[in-house]
Amino acid sequence: MSYEKRADYGVAFLFPPALEDWIAADHPARFIREFVDVLDLEQLGFRKREAEEGRPNYAADLLVKVWLYGYCSEIRSVRKLERACRDSVALIWLTGMHEPDHNTLWRFWRDNKKGIRKLFVEAVRVAARANIVGAVLQAVDGTKIQAQSSGRSGLEKAELERLLEQIEKSFEQSGASEMEEEEGYRLPAEMEDRRELQERIKEALTEMEEIDREQIHPGEPEARLMKCGRGFEFGYNAQAVTDEASGLIVAADVVNEESDNNQLLPMIEQAQENVGRVAELTVADGGYSSGEGLAAAEKLGHEVLVNLGRQHLAPEHEFHASHFSYDEGRDCCVCPREEELKFERVKRNRRKRYAVRVYRCQSFKECPVRWQCSKDQRGRTIEITPYDGAFRRQREKQAQADNQAALRKRMTIAEPAFGQIKHCFGFRRWTVRGLEGVKTQWSLVATAFDLRKLHKHWVAGRLSLDTG
Repeated sequence: MSYEKRADYGVAFLFPPALEDWIAADHPARFIREFVDVLDLEQLGFRKREAEEGRPNYAADLLVKVWLYGYCSEIRSVRKLERACRDSVALIWLTGMHEPDHNTLWRFWRDNKKGIRKLFVEAVRVAARANIVGAVLQAVDGTKIQAQSSGRSGLEKAELERLLEQIEKSFEQSGASEMEEEEGYRLPAEMEDRRELQERIKEALTEMEEIDREQIHPGEPEARLMKCGRGFEFGYNAQAVTDEASGLIVAADVVNEESDNNQLLPMIEQAQENVGRVAELTVADGGYSSGEGLAAAEKLGHEVLVNLGRQHLAPEHEFHASHFSYDEGRDCCVCPREEELKFERVKRNRRKRYAVRVYRCQSFKECPVRWQCSKDQRGRTIEITPYDGAFRRQREKQAQADNQAALRKRMTIAEPAFGQIKHCFGFRRWTVRGLEGVKTQWSLVATAFDLRKLHKHWVAGRLSLDTG
C-alpha cells in the first residue's frame, strides 16, 4: 500500500463544486468582500459606466476588491494583478471567475484616484465604530520614499546654468546669432540641436525659479531631492498617524516638502476627522518641532508632545537661551543674573514667514561673566519669536514624568507601521508618478495595512461589517 499522496487528474465530480466553497470561512478575501459590499462606492466618488452599446464593463466593486486584495497580498503591479486573477484561487473566487486585464485595472486606478483615497477613511471609520481605535495616545511620523523616476535623470540648477553659458558662448564664437537673422540662412544641424537644448534648459531653469528649488526631475517635477534611506534621491515624504491601542494607521498623507515642520496640525486634524474624535495626546519626533505648528495645535486645544531636541532642552550651561525669560509687560528679556536685555530691532528672514525681535544686553561691559555668557563683543543677544511661549509651555509639559514616558513611546507606536510596510510589504519605492498618484498609492498601502489588522478582529468575532 502506498502512503504517498499524488494528484489524480481524472477525478470527476458528481455535482459541480460551488464557488462559495473554494476558500475558507476566515480567508482574508471574504473579509475584503464584506468590507467592500457595505460601502456606497458611488457616494465615495467611483465612476459608474452606463452604456447600452459595447461590451459590458467591470463593476466598480469588483475592481476595488481586486486592488485591495492585491495590496493586502503585496501585489501592486497591474500585470501581476492580471495574472493573479487567473492563477490565484482567492482572486478567482473574489472576481467570480472574471479576468480583468491590466489595461482595465490601470484605467480604473487612473479614473478613480479620489475614490480610492476615501477607502482608507472608510476602513478607519469601521474600526472606530467597533471601538478598536483607542484615540488615547497617537503618534505622528513621516518617512521618505524614493520616487519612481530615476535619480540619474535629475537636473541641478548650477549645472544647467553652466551648460547654458557654454551654449551661449558657442553661439557667440560661431556668429550663429547674427547669421540666423539673415534671410534664407539655416543653422547647421548641430547648431539647431544646441538651440533646442538652450530652450529646454531655459524652461527648466524657469520652472526651478517658480518652485524655488535647486534641483528638478524633468520626468517628475513634483518630486523633491530628499534623504531616502542611505542617500539623497528624488522622492516624497509619506506621513502617518498611528494609534497606540490598535496599531492602526488613522491618518495618511504625502507631501513633497523635505521637512515635517508643517505637518503636525494637518495630520492631527485628519486623524480627528477620520476617527471622529481627537486623541487625548499626540506625540511626534523632532522633525515636527515647529513653533508655528505647536502654537496652532495649542490654540485649537490639541494636546501634543514634540521632541524639541537639544537646542530647546537640556541646556549645556547656565547661560543657555532657555534660562532667559521674556517679560511681555516691560518688553524685555531677563538673564539669569536678573539683568535686562532691551529691545534693539526686528529681524526678518526670507525663509521664515514671521519676524524675530532681538534684545541686547546693555550692561555687558560691567558684567563679570560676560565672556562666559557670550563671545559677542557687542554683548549677548536673545531672539524672541512669536512662538517662544509655545516652546516654553512645551518644555514645562515635558518636565513631567508621565509626559516623558509618553514621549518615549513614540518610536514603539509609529516605527512598527513603517517597518512592516517597507519590510513585510516590500514597499520601498513609489510605482506611480506625481503627487496625486503617490497620495493615492500611499492611501491604498495604508488601507491594506489596516485591513490586515482588522481581519484578525473580524476572525475573532470582535468586528462586524453588517450595517443592518
